[in-house]
Order: sequence, then C-alpha cells, then structure tokens
Amino acid sequence: MLAQVLALAEINSGSRNLAGLSTVADRLASLFGTLGPVTLRDPAPVDAVTPAGETVPLALGRNLHLSVRPEAPVRVLLTGHMDTVFGPEDPFQTCRRIDATTINGPGVADMKGGLVVMQAALSALERSPFAAPIGWEVVINSDEEISSPGSAPLLLEAAGRVRAALTFEPALPDGTLAGARKGSGNFSAVVRGRAAHAGRNPEQGRNALVAAADLALGLARLDLPGVSINPARIDGGGPNNVVPDLAVLRFNVRPADHAGQHAAAHAIDALVVRIAAAHEVTIDLHGHFARPPKPMDARQSALFGLVRDCGSDLGLTIGWRDTGGVCDGNNLAAAGLPVVDTMGVRGGAIHSADEFLCTDSLVERAQLAALVLMRLARGAPLPTG
Repeated sequence: MLAQVLALAEINSGSRNLAGLSTVADRLASLFGTLGPVTLRDPAPVDAVTPAGETVPLALGRNLHLSVRPEAPVRVLLTGHMDTVFGPEDPFQTCRRIDATTINGPGVADMKGGLVVMQAALSALERSPFAAPIGWEVVINSDEEISSPGSAPLLLEAAGRVRAALTFEPALPDGTLAGARKGSGNFSAVVRGRAAHAGRNPEQGRNALVAAADLALGLARLDLPGVSINPARIDGGGPNNVVPDLAVLRFNVRPADHAGQHAAAHAIDALVVRIAAAHEVTIDLHGHFARPPKPMDARQSALFGLVRDCGSDLGLTIGWRDTGGVCDGNNLAAAGLPVVDTMGVRGGAIHSADEFLCTDSLVERAQLAALVLMRLARGAPLPTG
C-alpha cells in the first residue's frame, strides 16, 4: 500500500495540471479496474473570472467512476479526490521518510493515501463472503481542492442511487474524525469604475481599486454569528498616473449553519450595493456557496456510531470533532446522505510542505473501512432522514 501511495504522490496532480491529473487518473483506473469496469467521465462545463474581469471556460480533469452490483439491496458511495493543492510550479514535489512510521510528501495524506485505503478496503470486501448483498459506487474527482465545480453533477447523480457515503479525506494524526463542518463559498467581485488622468482630471475618474479595497474592509468588518469571511486577493490597478477602472476582489465565506449562510448572503448583497453607490462604480458578484454546512444531525451521528463500534472491535478509539474545513462530504450530506468523510489515513499538516502520512494507518484504516462495509452488508441499520 505504501508503494502505491508513493507512486501516486510522485506524480504532480494539482487541480489545474491537466496532464498530471490525466496520468494519475490512468494509474487509478488500473488500480480500481481490478474491482470492476472503470469509466473516466468528462467534467461539467464551468466558468471562471479572470483578473481582467472576464468570464471564461475553466478546463478541468476527468473524474473516475465505478459501479459494482447496482441491483444490490444495500448501496454505498465511496468518494475521494485525485487532485492536490500543489501545482507543477510548487517546490514541494517529492516524498521523503521522516522516521519509521512517517512519510512527508505532496498529497500523501490529502488524499492519495486515502485512495489506496479505499481500494484496499473494497478488495477485502470483494474477497469476503459478505460482498453479495452490498452494491457500491466509487467517484474519484479531479477538482475537489477547488470545490468540485466540474464533478458536482456526477457526485449528486451517484448520491441519488445510494443510502450512505464514505469519503476518504485524512483523519487527524491521533485518528480523530471530522464531525460537523462549516460551509464554504468562494466569490469574485468585479468592480468597474472610470479611468482618468491622475494629475489632470482625477475627479472625473472612479477608482475601482479603492472601491474594491473598501469592499474588502467592509467584508472583514461584518459581524455575523458563526460566519468567517476572508478577503483573499485583489487583482487590478496599473500605472501610477491612471485612475484604475477595474479591480477584482476574491473572498471566501464560511458559515457554521444554514441560517448563517442565508444571513451572510443577504449582508454581502447589501454591502455590495452600498459600496457601489458610495464609489459610483458597478460591482458584479460571481460565485456561490459550493459547500453547504454539514451539521452533526441524527443521520450523521448514527453512521458515526457504526464507524466507532467497528473501530472498537479493531482496538481503535474513534472520536470526532467539529471543523471549519470543507470537502465533498458537505455536498453529500446536503443531498440527504449520512456520510463519514474522514475515513482516510491518519496524517497532518495538509496543504503545506510539511504534509505527512502515518504509514501504520494504511492497513488500520483499510481494515476499518472494510469492516464498516461488511457490517452494512450484513444488515447494520442505515439512518434515514
């Protein structure tokens, strides 16, 4: 299993690296192809806002799909992602051993280790006498790290055919799982003003950069319970002697619950109108809440309880805690599924050059996922919502 993780991690598969994603997808197709017929599905059409304020098509990689025993009485969805946050220009490209049980490398925990765990668990299930009553689907997408814009339709399509989901994001180093998750929305505000000479007639200009900065400050000052807003970047401006007529502000919003999401959307819309009027500019807001909040409701708690009990039978203590991080589990829960979305390896420092995988968790977590699947196949009750 470790050799498989290292082979996948040595291939750069940043979310925008289409060549690397294609190579990893082919490797994964071979790995999962031992379990059933694999297809590589094209992404749905998606647009992005450029620094020039233009809306253009966004090129994304293909997504792996596999379905086994679709007629079975119990059906489960297993999901993961092949993309990482490290593009081909990032200096973090290789793996190294830290100690006897720790590997450092890009994507080893998030989540190429989880993909290998998923395949090993399914292989164990298929070799067992418990496989016949359970059908399963696998979706491994290529754009999870950028909120799954092109793979969302495939995920929702699969979610409509199953009764529960397991997602193989990494657990914490001590094995703690993610419970409730905040939601997340990424937005781009395109601010258009009026150019003018900064010396001769600045009063005739309308400074888009200043308006974007005012909007960023206004967002940072919004006081909404359970909501965090991060103004992240402003594109725009030009020569010092020109009043800039274009700026693009990028920001992220994370609500703790659906009420917070609604309140944030209303407050942001009102702020955009106020800033546009105050600076006599136009502001077009692009984006949406791609990850709905995932509360720890009764459905989620029931499936977590099954995972906890399986862990106990394997000698593992399984706990969980709330997190501000988001993943495809948010969307699967919003589609009505109970989902445990940290079934992958133990690891940490993800999204940084210090990312690490606890190698002793590979077999451990594959055993845990396999046992959960076998218990479901033998009739462990699935929560209904």
